[in-house]
Amino acid sequence: MRGFSSSTAIAAFMVSLLAWHPAAAQDGTETLGGQPPAGAAASVKDFDYQIKYQRAFEAALWSLPMVQIYGFRRGAFNDLGAKENDIIAMSGTATPKLEAITANSTTPYIAAFTDLRKGPVVLDIPAASAEGSVYGQVVDAWQFTIADVGPAGLDKGKGGKLLFTPPGYTGNVPAGYIQVASPNYRISFAFRSVPAPGKGSADAYAYSKKLRMYYLSEAKNPPGQRFIDPRHERYATLPYYDERFFADLQEVISVEPVNPQDKVMMGMLTSLGIEKGKPFAPDEKTKQAMRQAAIDAWFYLQQWFDNIPKDKLYWPDRHYASLLMTDENRTFTFNYDDKVDLIGRAAEYFWCTYMPKMLTDRPATQYLMAMADKDGKLLEAGKLYKLDIPAEMPVKQFWALSVYNRATMSFIYTDQDRTTLSSYDLKTMKKNADGSVTIYVGPKAPDGMEANWIPTAGKRPLPAMRFYGGTDALNNKTFKMADFERIE
Repeated sequence: MRGFSSSTAIAAFMVSLLAWHPAAAQDGTETLGGQPPAGAAASVKDFDYQIKYQRAFEAALWSLPMVQIYGFRRGAFNDLGAKENDIIAMSGTATPKLEAITANSTTPYIAAFTDLRKGPVVLDIPAASAEGSVYGQVVDAWQFTIADVGPAGLDKGKGGKLLFTPPGYTGNVPAGYIQVASPNYRISFAFRSVPAPGKGSADAYAYSKKLRMYYLSEAKNPPGQRFIDPRHERYATLPYYDERFFADLQEVISVEPVNPQDKVMMGMLTSLGIEKGKPFAPDEKTKQAMRQAAIDAWFYLQQWFDNIPKDKLYWPDRHYASLLMTDENRTFTFNYDDKVDLIGRAAEYFWCTYMPKMLTDRPATQYLMAMADKDGKLLEAGKLYKLDIPAEMPVKQFWALSVYNRATMSFIYTDQDRTTLSSYDLKTMKKNADGSVTIYVGPKAPDGMEANWIPTAGKRPLPAMRFYGGTDALNNKTFKMADFERIE
């Protein structure tokens, strides 16, 4: 700045320091730093608890992707009796008994888990055909996608044998296999079995049973594939927002390699008794700090979504946000050359699972979440809302409106067991004169509109409009979805 010399700046800085230490200005008996201002006092008495709490709170945000995906493994093994390389194949679409974050209930799910400490694993994928197809993601222990599968994925819809190799693998890769080098040992996948034209859920279920998963060491004589159908079983996958969150965290870090960018956090976790190679046995003070930190992390992220940044809205003059909130690189790692965006990453993984490796300009599926009504007011529990859906929607396949419990981001248990209405239900829904339909979301349907209603059972709703095979009109945003309207 012209007329402002460096000596002037130094003098101004010294004056500011002296203002904090009056004694130094008077007689020079105090240093110019090295201690808090005169009269300052500590804000806490129990620094041991404070350190544990602060580190637990930051650890909850940092580790949310890995803890969340570990919940699927925990639930599969504990609730369903699954083991490594078993394939979970649903015989129909999901119900609220699949207690998972923003799941879909229009196409059946397939999932499996494996442990590469026992050696490379083969995933044999059938080719897309007139019988059906699968698409989805294989993720590592951090829930970062290591392979997209399906017509737009690594296999290009042609199927084949994917070979997942563990960290540092130097062994041979047999001819005919597609190697996927995993940075972690425990990996998992979630696919959707998509019915071919003219087919239904039963056909999709039959097609899913073409999948095979086994260790490479068993390739010459693969074992019979074990399938588990959890459609009528409670499959609890959600994170625990209490001290159990950190028990799950311990289960992950006790197995997996440490990324260089995570070493500082790993050091901080030792304050909580979370350390590789050591048993997890926190004392009561540590449990108390972890419990409160996990609770506060949940409230913090709920508040973040209540005040979602305006640049996250899909249309500036509407109140929808894409479920797939990427980082600046259009990926979901939130890892940059100079930082890791912990808040952005935690927010995305708070309400979404199994993201693609990269989001293209024309995603196969777009999920738009209703964050508020047409007046910009947050959706409330116990209130009735309506959404007008035009006769011509910008989809090549189908659309679906699902409603979740805002508290858990999972389906709502109701007497009707209905979570979703889609274009497949148009034949039973009442239509408007122009061919559009109005869907109601709330605790009770308007008289005569039960077929057009998704119940909320008094829960705060999180509606999600899914566009399967979105057209250019959706992707370039020339199409705009109406907002929800509250009915008094």
